[in-house]
Amino acid sequence: MEKVQHEYGEQEIQVLEGLDPVRKRPGMYIGSTDERGLHHLITEIVDNSIDEALAGFCDTISIVINKDGSCSVEDNGRGIPTGIHKQEGISAVELVLTKLHAGGKFGGGGYKISGGLHGVGLSVVNALSEWLTVEVSQNGQHHKQEYNRGVPMAPLKVVGDADKSGTKITFMPDDEIFDAIEFKYDQTKARIREIAYLNRGLTIHMEDTREGIEKKDTFHYEGGISQFVENLNKNKETIFETPLYIEEKHGENIVEIAMQYNDGYSETIYTYANNINTEEGGAHLDGFKQSLTRIVNNYGKESKVLKDDEALTGDDVREGLVAIISVKLPEPQFEGQTKTKLGNADMRASVTKAMNDKFASFLEENPVLAKEIIMKSMTAKKAREAARKAREDTRRKNVLEFTTLPGKLSDCTEKNAKFCEIFIVEGDSAGGTAKQGRDRRFQAILPLRGKILNVEKAREARIFENTEIKAMITAFGCGINQQCKVEDLRYDRIVCMTDADVDGSHIRILLLTFFFRFMRPLVEGGHIYIAQPPLYKITKNKNVRYAYSDEEMQAITEEIGKKGVDLQRYKGLGEMNAIQLWDTTMDPEHRILLQVTMDDAVLADEIFNTLMGEKPELRREFINNNAKLVAELDV
Repeated sequence: MEKVQHEYGEQEIQVLEGLDPVRKRPGMYIGSTDERGLHHLITEIVDNSIDEALAGFCDTISIVINKDGSCSVEDNGRGIPTGIHKQEGISAVELVLTKLHAGGKFGGGGYKISGGLHGVGLSVVNALSEWLTVEVSQNGQHHKQEYNRGVPMAPLKVVGDADKSGTKITFMPDDEIFDAIEFKYDQTKARIREIAYLNRGLTIHMEDTREGIEKKDTFHYEGGISQFVENLNKNKETIFETPLYIEEKHGENIVEIAMQYNDGYSETIYTYANNINTEEGGAHLDGFKQSLTRIVNNYGKESKVLKDDEALTGDDVREGLVAIISVKLPEPQFEGQTKTKLGNADMRASVTKAMNDKFASFLEENPVLAKEIIMKSMTAKKAREAARKAREDTRRKNVLEFTTLPGKLSDCTEKNAKFCEIFIVEGDSAGGTAKQGRDRRFQAILPLRGKILNVEKAREARIFENTEIKAMITAFGCGINQQCKVEDLRYDRIVCMTDADVDGSHIRILLLTFFFRFMRPLVEGGHIYIAQPPLYKITKNKNVRYAYSDEEMQAITEEIGKKGVDLQRYKGLGEMNAIQLWDTTMDPEHRILLQVTMDDAVLADEIFNTLMGEKPELRREFINNNAKLVAELDV
């Protein structure tokens, strides 16, 4: 990593505003005070260490969830400056921990490239922690300072000697702020692994030392984003053996691209700017897509594989493509609804130049692979044209055309989608019970006959021939793929309500696969739910109770005494009458719904490919590795 030759001291710390608003409105700074916001605290601290790595001064980061539930993040960077800030009269350490927008990222020259949240990370974490301890090793001295809910207990002190440099932050989230303060190792692990891929050669140690949890991982990828692509493609057949890697510097803009085609039908492209996941894309993604399409078409015509009047679309040339685009730039401008869209127009030109220089040369130097890419794109073009008519037949032009709704749908009377929900029900028997038991004002029922098509193994044309999938697309009204618009969704909640047996589980995973591959914005927006019907009906002396797990059933029977208990195990929704189904599974006052979320898109992609893809040996391996997690299988 190239070091930025610039003095980094207390004079680099600049103040923009105070810290008071953070505890009053934490959601403005970390998004929410739920589980996601809690784990965001860790990545905010890690981002500061990554900024040291980007500047070339840090190559190792350690993250530890301690036995008491606190978290420590330590790096071997330069350490936060410890001198007294002339204007503020306090140490620079205290300044960045107590003043919002105080840091080395606001034009003072401390960092050329930064991925942190505009310098507010440390102060926000401090403000939202019950207690925080900062330790800085610098210039042969070990400094330490303690805080309570953002307030320093004493000035920064030298507490010993140091033979290294770096910063260590240990903090305990404040239970007055957060809904719960228990960190989940795996939820943070996904982001940490992603950061390691994006920073080639960086080592990140991660450990959970809590009793009964003990976990440990080390992430280090010498191949960087090329290894990222290899990992995404590890369960697939690839067209060329190793990913094409592109790295170019244009002025102060750095462009990294890794790309590789597989024989599948989906495209997978992840984009990053200064290590931040730009989920909404932006200039770098636009430049990549436009240049990719143009280069493939130009080569196809020059090599006579394509006729002069033939043209491949962007969708055609991206079928089966896995790509990572990582750019680094001094002043990123983030736009869009969630501020995850890169707006710097010059980055489009930088990415386009890198593609023109390297990808065009790759095709020229590898004519056999180039022809295979073009032939695959032409096959995609033919399949897409075959699917177009079917897609147009199933897509509703606007949400008021009720005449196009599927006949089997029992719709609700409410027209405001915000208040509506639809239950996807397995079979006519359960569908009939659900229709009788529902509240028809806001609950719609769509019964499915049999199992829908496994979309992981099928081209788009076959998908639109599937009656059950066509019915769902029409009923939801929001379109699919790039045309999927959440604002057109006719129901705020889509609830998968299947039997509690193996077939029901299979139908549920088929539905989730379809939503993930063709209606991903609905998953990302939290519109997909899984109903939790009871497993047991427990009756004693005409008193009825329901249990949703074996453990709950055991607890209830022990509570009421086991003598004279009638125990019924439900294997299908059809075994319940309409009143029972309403009381246990559909009544908003008493039901249990699991919301389907997607914190780790990379892991989700891998799991769907493993469980639903073409390779049975991967499923066999998955079952062997996870069989012990299933206490009892009801076949």
